[in-house]
Amino acid sequence: MKIIINNTSMIPIYEQIVEQIKALIINDELKENDILPSVRSLSKDLKISALTVKKAYDNLEQEGFTSTIHGKGTYVLASNKELLVEERKKEIETDLEMAIQKGRRYGLTDEELKNLFIIILEG
Repeated sequence: MKIIINNTSMIPIYEQIVEQIKALIINDELKENDILPSVRSLSKDLKISALTVKKAYDNLEQEGFTSTIHGKGTYVLASNKELLVEERKKEIETDLEMAIQKGRRYGLTDEELKNLFIIILEG
């Protein structure tokens, strides 16, 4: 399992871990009943606090992605991938709405916003 931490990001490290593990589940790189690395092992690999990894694992469990069995480890649960994808789409939709509102506050027209979106989309 490959997780990359960006120490300069404004996103807390535990959230980076959560999002990357969710992505691994969506992309079928982690499947139902796969075991995640132990808290100590992952914290050592990432050179971060075990408490940070524990917080990420707790969040994943609260959201229904994993289950922790004391003394055995943390396992990936069966997931509704459509629900995960829908959650991501909603998050992107929210970000786009905020960008549109910001553009309008700066006086851009809808046509200018569309053109800007197309330019960015085409890379």
